[in-house]
Amino acid sequence: MPSPRLRLALLLDPRFSGGTASAVAREIRALAPHTDLSVYGLETQMFKDRTLNPHIQSALLDTGLDLVWNPPMVRAEVVAVHNNAALKFNTTLSTRIMCDRLFVVTHENFLRPGGAPGFDVDTTIALLEQASLCRARFLAPVSPYNRQGVQVWLAQSRRRWALAPFDWVNICDFTPQPPTDTPRDRRGRLSRPGFEKFPPLADLHRQFPPHAEVHILGGDALLRDPATLPGHWNVLPFGAMDVDAFLQQIDFFLYYTHPQWRESFGRVIAEAIAAGKIVITDPGTAQTFGPAVVADEGPGIEATIARFIADPSAYAAFVRQAQAHMAQFSAEAFAAHLLPHLHQSRTADHALL
Repeated sequence: MPSPRLRLALLLDPRFSGGTASAVAREIRALAPHTDLSVYGLETQMFKDRTLNPHIQSALLDTGLDLVWNPPMVRAEVVAVHNNAALKFNTTLSTRIMCDRLFVVTHENFLRPGGAPGFDVDTTIALLEQASLCRARFLAPVSPYNRQGVQVWLAQSRRRWALAPFDWVNICDFTPQPPTDTPRDRRGRLSRPGFEKFPPLADLHRQFPPHAEVHILGGDALLRDPATLPGHWNVLPFGAMDVDAFLQQIDFFLYYTHPQWRESFGRVIAEAIAAGKIVITDPGTAQTFGPAVVADEGPGIEATIARFIADPSAYAAFVRQAQAHMAQFSAEAFAAHLLPHLHQSRTADHALL
C-alpha cells in the first residue's frame, strides 16, 4: 500500500524581496504536485508595512493555494519555516506549531566571515522553539557555505536542534542561453543595492580596470557621488534595466561582496551562468556551484579572463559544462532531492497531527 501524501506546511513572512522570495515561489510550484501543501504567512516586524511579494503571489495563484495570514495554529506532518532571520526584531510569536518534524531553512548566514554573528540567531530560534510541539527540530542550510556557519553556531549554542543531513537548496531553473563565440573583456556585476553586496571601492577598481568594458547594475550607493566613478564604468541603479538584457552586455560576471558578508546561496550567480557567462567569485561563495564557476580570491582575475578570451572554444566549453552542472538545481531535481528526506522517519502516529 503506498504511503499517504506528505502533509507539508510552509511558514514564512511572504513579504520579503530578492532571491529568497523567488526561490520560495519556485518551491511552492515544485512541491504542490507532490504533497498536501499549505502556506502560512507571518507578519514579522522585519517586513512591517510591506506588501506580498509578487513572485510568491503568482505561485499561489498558479497552484490554487490560499495564503493563511497569522494563523493561531499550524498543524502538519512536516513544517518548514523559511528565513528565520525575519523574526530577529520580534519579541513574541503568537502562532503555535504542531508537527512531527520542524525544519528551519536558514536562508541568512548565521555567522559572518571571521565568526561574528550574522544576526540575533538565538532569539529567532528560541521563539520557534517555544512556539512548537514536535518530535524533532532541524536546521536546514541552503548551501555548503551556509552549512558551515550553522554547524559552528550549533556547536556553540545551548539549543538542542539537529543539523539536517541535507541542504535545502534554491531552485534555479533559468532557461540556458548559448555562450558567445567571440568573448571580449566585457565585465559586470549586479545585485540589490546595499553596502554588504559590494566590496570596498579599491577592490572594485582592481576588478574593473580601465582596459575592460564595465557594466554594473544595482550600484545605487556608487551613484550617490557619480563624479568619483571611472569614466569607463556604466553604473545603473537597481531595477533600471531588465536582468536578461543587462547580462547580454557582458561576457564575464564578477561577484564579490563586502569582506564581512557573504551570500548564503547566490541566486544571481545562477542567473549569470544560465545567461551564458563565465562567473568568477570568491571561494566561499563558489562552494555552492562547484565547477560551474571560477573560484578566485581576486589576484587571478586578469589571467583567467585573458585565458578565456584567447581561447573562445574553451570559453564556450566552460559555459556549457557549467550550465549542465546547474541541472542539479532544477525544480525536478529539487523535488527528487528533498522529498525522500522529508518522507524518512515518518512516525506511525503522524495521521493524528
